Amino acid sequence: MTSPHPGPRLSGRLGPVAIVFMVVAAAAPLTVVMASPIGIALTNGGGIPANYLLAGVILLLFAVGFTTMAHHMKDAGAFYSFVGAGLGRHLGSAAAFLALFTYLAIQTAIYAYLGFSVSALISTLGGPSTSWWLWTLLAIAFAAFLGFRDIDLSAKVLGVLLVLEVVVIVVLSAAVVIRNGVSFDSFKPSVVTSGPLGLGVMMAFGGYSGFESTAIFRDEARDPQRTIPRATYAAVIGIGVFYTLATWLLVCAWGTGQVQAVALDHLAAGDLVQVTAVDYVGQWLSDTIGVLICTSLFACAISFHNVVARYLHSLGRSRLVPVRLSATHPVHQSPYVASVLVTVVSAVLLGLWLLLGWDPLTQVFTWISSTGALGIMLLFVLASAAVVVFFARTKLDRRPWNTVIAPVLALIGLAIVGWTAISNIGALTGSTDSGLNTTLILAPVVALLIGAGVAGYVQRRNKSLWDDLRFETREAGLVGQITEGASA
Repeated sequence: MTSPHPGPRLSGRLGPVAIVFMVVAAAAPLTVVMASPIGIALTNGGGIPANYLLAGVILLLFAVGFTTMAHHMKDAGAFYSFVGAGLGRHLGSAAAFLALFTYLAIQTAIYAYLGFSVSALISTLGGPSTSWWLWTLLAIAFAAFLGFRDIDLSAKVLGVLLVLEVVVIVVLSAAVVIRNGVSFDSFKPSVVTSGPLGLGVMMAFGGYSGFESTAIFRDEARDPQRTIPRATYAAVIGIGVFYTLATWLLVCAWGTGQVQAVALDHLAAGDLVQVTAVDYVGQWLSDTIGVLICTSLFACAISFHNVVARYLHSLGRSRLVPVRLSATHPVHQSPYVASVLVTVVSAVLLGLWLLLGWDPLTQVFTWISSTGALGIMLLFVLASAAVVVFFARTKLDRRPWNTVIAPVLALIGLAIVGWTAISNIGALTGSTDSGLNTTLILAPVVALLIGAGVAGYVQRRNKSLWDDLRFETREAGLVGQITEGASA
């Protein structure tokens, strides 16, 4: 029986700025800043800027090895192709299914939060009461439209929304500086360590979600050898600087010694940033932030839709999923079949949450995003290990900092953050139900095992497909060495 041929690679002319817009939009920076008072209240109070700074340093170390290895990769499979090239086909397949689970989980959580936020905003502005799921469904439909079209359209939409997010925080931050000036007390060791620093860094880490997806746009980049590393570094540094400055000036608005108590007072309402906006600028800025929270979440959902569709397209080319998913639109050059599937799955999951009667914020968003965050941590750990093994085996790059020191330091930091997340799972889920928390911890592991099982099935039942499965590097002569050296 002859297998259908995979579709052509995606193509495009994305530059580093366009890719940065898409991956930073996935982090939903305005939403992260809005949620930062949770970290202020529950961790180290006025020391929160250091949490984002430390998380950024860990991910910058990761980016060193990640971009060095990206220079040698041909596949646009992001994490799973890196894991496959470094640790072998079984783990590469496992990482692929883990990535799909992780990004779909985060996407569906964002959709629920978006629907809730739009419904709440309309009520706040004096409009009628509306069902959250209606707005979620409309967002899914619009994301489907953008996902069907060429990637340039998504990049332009995300670019506009991202600029608006940054502008409102810059306006608020400038107002704080003009009235209060600045204080560097947030960075004093005594303040940074005044609460559970590990938990604070773990919470901050979630704000960087999506930056690693730069590599998934490899086939659509104008010059991938230059564009992907530049976009990756720009995304990590840009996000890190933005979060550090924004949270620092939020602390300056209330005072290092008082901000934790104020954050605790506003924890239930979740409105500390908007209250600060009213105090320092005016009601109009608070209302604007309320609107832009919705657009921030929508931009995040679009970005994750594009990433999941490209994962499926890449997996279709590898034939680990039905090859039909690798189809490329003849006009828009988009992974349109994969995009349609992502839309259908998103709609089905929405229906499931409605049948279960889950609250969109306290259950769908909180629980599902928590298991997604754990999945991302596991992916980062696997990718860091893959970088070290890849260069140890192939000797393609002998620079110690790029191939050993930075990746190992990142691996240690990521492992510590991951263990902290598991140890404090209740803080992520907001639940003391041990059964629920255990299920959310194990879900990414199950996805990983399913992927490994698929690889094992293909190896036993379809020898020719298994032999063709390659996580290719640009150095074609080393492909066999890489794939066979780490997997049986």
